[in-house]
Amino acid sequence: MTITGSCHCGAIAYTLDEEAPSSAVTCNCSMCRRKGSMLHFTTPDRFDLHTSRDAITAYTFKTHNIRHQFCKTCGCAPFSEGTGPDGKPAMAINLRCADGIDLEALQIHHYDGASR
Repeated sequence: MTITGSCHCGAIAYTLDEEAPSSAVTCNCSMCRRKGSMLHFTTPDRFDLHTSRDAITAYTFKTHNIRHQFCKTCGCAPFSEGTGPDGKPAMAINLRCADGIDLEALQIHHYDGASR
């Protein structure tokens, strides 16, 4: 299965080569609380950006391990890139920006990012 997603205006569009997730992570860190993200973690080799990186601006904070990607036009944050706990490249897809995902059916796992 392929998951498609985008920002609100379509300036950022991607596909993710994997099955639709059955769960998502919500985080209470200052950034995720404000974005309202529901996250699915994956690896960069499964992600294909279909639009120019010129449409994207990135923001980092605290440890600067995660680059939060925002659309320069509409401000949506469809994905983040960074380094996982194992030191390998990782990505977080905001499932609220993915097409055809039944958000109500997802099992939600809460991550205490505020304490880290």
